[in-house]
Amino acid sequence: MSQNLRIAEEAAGVISDAGDDGLPICVSTATAWEMGMLVARGRVSETKDAKRWYDEFLKGAALSEQPVTADIFIASSFLPQLVHKDPIDRIIIATAREHDLTIITRDRAILAYGAAGHVKALAC
Repeated sequence: MSQNLRIAEEAAGVISDAGDDGLPICVSTATAWEMGMLVARGRVSETKDAKRWYDEFLKGAALSEQPVTADIFIASSFLPQLVHKDPIDRIIIATAREHDLTIITRDRAILAYGAAGHVKALAC
């Protein structure tokens, strides 16, 4: 079994356990913007409009939205140590820090930031 598959199984286990425990599995509302941009730029070929695709994604995956607040926007500007230059990733990190959430990602910069102890992050 490859290491990548093991990591994916670990992430799937964490998600499954959260669902079994009745804990919400959240996605940042910033994800709606990212998904819209993927469609708008043609990076994802989708027959549905971006809003419908996002709504169906949330429903199909049984995800809750974690809103981005003014506090989170401001916190994303003051994260400790140099982190992602991508503002959406900074917002996702600030959201996770604000609500004590774990980010499940393949983004190496976020995973490194987590390894440094600044946010909970799990590779998928």
